[in-house]
Amino acid sequence: MSHQRIAPRALDPQSQLAGALSALKTELKLPLEYPPVAVQDAEAAVAKHQLPSLDLTAFEFVTIDPPSSTDLDQAMYLERAGDGYKVLYAIADVPSFVNPGGELDAETRRRGQTFYAPDGRIPLHPEIISEDAGSLLPDQLRAAYVWEFELDANAELTSAVVRRAQVRSRAKLNYQGVQEQIDNGTASESLQLLKEIGLKRIELERKRGGASLNIPEQEIEQVPGGSGITYRIVAAPQLPVEDWNAQISLLTGMAAADIMLKGKVGILRTMPAPDEKSLKAFTLQTAALGQKWDSSISYGEYLRTLDPSNPKHLAILHSAGVLFRGAGYTPFDGDVPQETVQAAIGAPYAHTTAPLRRLVDRWSLVICEALSNGQEVPAWARESLAQLPEIMTASDQLASKLERVSIDTIEAAILSPLVGREFEAVVISGSRDGNGKPDHVPYGIVQIAEPAVAARCEGEMEAGTVVRVKLVSVDIVKREIVLQRVG
Repeated sequence: MSHQRIAPRALDPQSQLAGALSALKTELKLPLEYPPVAVQDAEAAVAKHQLPSLDLTAFEFVTIDPPSSTDLDQAMYLERAGDGYKVLYAIADVPSFVNPGGELDAETRRRGQTFYAPDGRIPLHPEIISEDAGSLLPDQLRAAYVWEFELDANAELTSAVVRRAQVRSRAKLNYQGVQEQIDNGTASESLQLLKEIGLKRIELERKRGGASLNIPEQEIEQVPGGSGITYRIVAAPQLPVEDWNAQISLLTGMAAADIMLKGKVGILRTMPAPDEKSLKAFTLQTAALGQKWDSSISYGEYLRTLDPSNPKHLAILHSAGVLFRGAGYTPFDGDVPQETVQAAIGAPYAHTTAPLRRLVDRWSLVICEALSNGQEVPAWARESLAQLPEIMTASDQLASKLERVSIDTIEAAILSPLVGREFEAVVISGSRDGNGKPDHVPYGIVQIAEPAVAARCEGEMEAGTVVRVKLVSVDIVKREIVLQRVG
């Protein structure tokens, strides 16, 4: 009896993508199903949860997040106070749901943060907390750590206190909608003040030498279709309202750092200033691209002058990544650390505003609330401070790797049907920047506008130039894209 061998059927790109994304969780050893004992711990905490006695539900808090978000950490309310401002910033009261030393506490320490994969997030806390009882959802009575800031006419902080209170968010807003309301004049006074305060806080950031990289980030979006979920990558500059909103979060993190430093106990997010070698290399790159950085102004102020839609400016922004290195976590108890500044912010800073999604924020909140109200810092928080840097560093590295390989996988799938096509691209890192070696084929990194893909490309090229590239081959499973410069 003869046997006819049947060739295996080739998988279509969508099937290959689904399989590749699923395999990422195993490859990276991500924490998946929540242990039942930890879920039971969470359910018990929710069942017996009690709201704080302080009632701030009269204030019309709102949240501003991406439309699909349900793990809502922050809500805000802004009003005028004389010639200055009053800012109320409510942060989800996660500590009240986590029993120190319990099963839930142990599992959150194992995870460190929420991980965002293209086919779904892996939460730091069980959904009963992260997307329900602990989330600042609209029209729900919730416990929160409410920061009350008084700002002067220039939006400079004059006082800060934090207290546990019950709040009720009035609306779940998104960035696009809020930007439109502010631009057309239909926004509430609180949201109009977000722009006013945000712009003044940006000016204060400029004066203290703070910096931010305004690079259009590659983000993965799910797109429902007739054959199921597909994906696309978008790369768009931030809306102005996102910057204004971020300034309120930065204000809170800086105030938290100040409270902890004065109390001589806490944990900071620190980053050293760029070293001379990095600054020199960056200066040479800006000169080569025709937009020389005059060191009479801070590099943060210089970066704010760059336009990401300009190819040369985009290349400079990418090269500026060398200035943003060495961030870490610095715990202290009794003695203030020698290095306290987060150089990109230009001030001491602490992660504080995302406790549903990031472990360390739980410590910042309970420590600041205790110090702000003249109480003893909980023993569990002090005793475990030294463990946090290792937990958070490992978690941050894993999250960064997940983001990187996820984007690589999606990019390969998006480009798979386009093999043989040519595209116009901006060179964001050229072979003359040291990528090419004498015994190797020179290459650079290019950014294709549509579809929004950044990838390695073979050929001699110079950063900041526009080139034509050809897609030679794609392998979704291996996350490999081969581009060659044309002409």
